[in-house]
Amino acid sequence: MALLEVTNLVVDIPTEDGTVHAVRDVSFSVAEGEFFGIVGESGSGKSVLVQSIMGLVAGAETSGAALFRGRDLLTLAPEALRGVRGREISMIFQDPLSSLHPQYTIGWQIVEQIRAHEKVSGQAAKARAIELLDKVRIPDAGARFDAYPHQFSGGMRQRVMIAMGLSLGPALIIADEPTTALDSTVQAQILDLLGEMREETGSTVLMISHDLGVLSRVADRVMVMYGGKRLEVGASAAVLGAPAHPYTAGLLRSSSFNREPGVPLIPIPGRPPSLLAPPVGCVFADRCPDAMDICAIAPSLRRYDDGTEVACWLEDAPSEPATTQPVAASEVPADAPRIIASANAVSLDFASGRGRSRRVLDDISIEVRRGETLGLVGESGCGKTTLARTLAGLIAPTAGSVSFDGADPAALSRAEWRELRRKVQVVFQDPFGSLNPRRRVGSIIGDPFRIHRLAAGEQRRAKVQELMELVGLNPEHYNRFPAQFSGGQRQRIGIARALALHPELVILDEPVSALDVSIQAQVLNLLADLQRELGLTYVFISHDLAVVRHVCDRIAVMDGGRIVELGDAETLYRDPQHPFTRTLLAAAPPEVPSQRADRQLIEIVEGEAA
Repeated sequence: MALLEVTNLVVDIPTEDGTVHAVRDVSFSVAEGEFFGIVGESGSGKSVLVQSIMGLVAGAETSGAALFRGRDLLTLAPEALRGVRGREISMIFQDPLSSLHPQYTIGWQIVEQIRAHEKVSGQAAKARAIELLDKVRIPDAGARFDAYPHQFSGGMRQRVMIAMGLSLGPALIIADEPTTALDSTVQAQILDLLGEMREETGSTVLMISHDLGVLSRVADRVMVMYGGKRLEVGASAAVLGAPAHPYTAGLLRSSSFNREPGVPLIPIPGRPPSLLAPPVGCVFADRCPDAMDICAIAPSLRRYDDGTEVACWLEDAPSEPATTQPVAASEVPADAPRIIASANAVSLDFASGRGRSRRVLDDISIEVRRGETLGLVGESGCGKTTLARTLAGLIAPTAGSVSFDGADPAALSRAEWRELRRKVQVVFQDPFGSLNPRRRVGSIIGDPFRIHRLAAGEQRRAKVQELMELVGLNPEHYNRFPAQFSGGQRQRIGIARALALHPELVILDEPVSALDVSIQAQVLNLLADLQRELGLTYVFISHDLAVVRHVCDRIAVMDGGRIVELGDAETLYRDPQHPFTRTLLAAAPPEVPSQRADRQLIEIVEGEAA
């Protein structure tokens, strides 16, 4: 029986530039007790779809129907809809820090929600809130009831959001990218917790994600969206194991969790369509390797005997593009030192107030070999980024020594230190937050030339445009602002800026964690190409174990400020020695086994592609 049944949903959002056709004639149903996943690139309409159903998109113009227990949510009066939100349908958002009010304790916020919907005493609401915090495994729940959001880790804040979502016993839990920024172990805990709550309370879960590995692990059924349209829906194993639509197949090819290490990923070419003026025919035709003339007409809906439904003219399985093999790496000069950076018995303490200190790095010894990609993995707070910055000479250790290119950064003169800074660059996790939104891209990429007084005027402009071309950006976009670029393009801007001074070592701090799999593939391929062409050395920090395995030569596993295991990437994955390494690997999403596409077509429904 369907708990939520959406029929021909259309969501238009008026903007200054015109009307954004965010959701276009989408239909789907979610059965009671089901775990239903929605996947697609950024801008595909996933979040707008569920938020419009909940009445959370200001100014949106909607049509169609969204029946929840027989009531159309789209036509409910505002007061009636407020009664549904929280009590019957709850939402868990992607960023728990911005979803929780920083000036109120987490306990007060849960109690407020309970008392807004139920006539219970403050004492009874508090008792229920503590019980919920304990249920989602917040340690010492009674004492943490009066703690503020900033006093919790990202994973713990997400647990608080789950407790809040469960506080009124909702029938449907909508989780919008709830694990995107979390480490693999915390991600696994949150997914397991959602599964446990579903079993205990009988709740239905609708989860939005761009991570195919996550959905393959938890979802019963999956709907694939693109350009505001529904392209494919069916059982998770069928859709992800034997995709019927070329777009779904393209997402899987772009993802590192199902590809052989070292083999270039195959990104989806081009960019998603503008939803201000969406295509008339198949919305994916411009990027599709299997496009045909008939794709100029909107496709009919094909239904198969395994329950898969696909909006596509293609009768056979999607084609598999040939995999390109990597070219030979750039040779390291014979006279160059083999070790570019090293740490010897390094420890680092940070002051934590009142004369106390906290040990962040604890007796670490490691070498970074020239021309390699060294991966640093571990949970948040384990010291990955701190170690990388210490190796680069950006942070002085409390004890032990660091060497870069055979010299101790602490012993360098001012001029020598300035020269060292040219040899080390950083690419940050958030490509938008690390770019000044008020400055043009040409100025941002040209800053290293200006700061080090290497080029000015037309010479600087020429060098910047050369860098833009190197990383796959249009040099004609020199005068654009960061907001005028996509997430993948902004990350390319950060890479171009990092390469301006021809560095020897590049620290990549979670460079692709916030990107869709197709854009992630483009950036990872770009980094591999640049490393081969320029002979770069990378220190690659990530919580995504599939990505680390795909790009790294060696991997260092960190826990509690220590390196607990270090070794060749494949050896470490196939035969981990340390219990913590085995825990990390066990938490990673499994590969989706490919299936033979032996489904049989049972029906073609003309004019019902959505």
